[in-house]
Amino acid sequence: MLDILMAGGWAMLPILVCSLVALAIVLERCWTLRRKAVLPPGLGEEVRQWARAGQLDPKHLEALSNGSPLGELLAAALAVRSQSRDIIKERIEDTGRHIVHEMERYLSTLGTIALIGPLLGLFGTVIGLIRMFMQVMAGGIGDPAKMAGGIGEALICTASGLTVAIPAYVLHRYFRSRVAGYCVQMEKQATTLLDELTLSPPVTARPRRTSATVAPNAG
Repeated sequence: MLDILMAGGWAMLPILVCSLVALAIVLERCWTLRRKAVLPPGLGEEVRQWARAGQLDPKHLEALSNGSPLGELLAAALAVRSQSRDIIKERIEDTGRHIVHEMERYLSTLGTIALIGPLLGLFGTVIGLIRMFMQVMAGGIGDPAKMAGGIGEALICTASGLTVAIPAYVLHRYFRSRVAGYCVQMEKQATTLLDELTLSPPVTARPRRTSATVAPNAG
């Protein structure tokens, strides 16, 4: 394997660097975008119980905000719970944009690697073919088997670039879809909390007590 990589020439170096960067991003995003780390089970209901019980001191809000992206979104709504519904909703939207940006961190880099991987491989192949044909022009064809081997070695860069780009592209799409799914569920939890904070519970009408009138006996 090392001989094959070395046969690709110096153009293999940026491809190897891209593969290491892509691997690091994939491992980091797999750990960061775990479901229980983004959407802790039962957190939404627990926060709504806090709101009903009035347990909304700064210590609770700080712990909630630092715990998870969903907690940060709900804490932002609770921080302005005394304001109007429009203001709370605006705060949720602003905080949500920052949270989405954090969840999509490094995904642009992963997408760039998926894009430039084949280009780097093609560039290395073209450089290898140019070098080989320059040698043919200087010394003649010589052994055709060596020429065929040189072409095969030049194509190693293209194969390596595709090997890096295809998984990077697939994982980039996968992480983007996972973030989109998390956003939908976080929006649902935030909307439920918003209704809890701003909509007054329905008032149950008490049954009216009717006093029975006793008609006097005619006599």
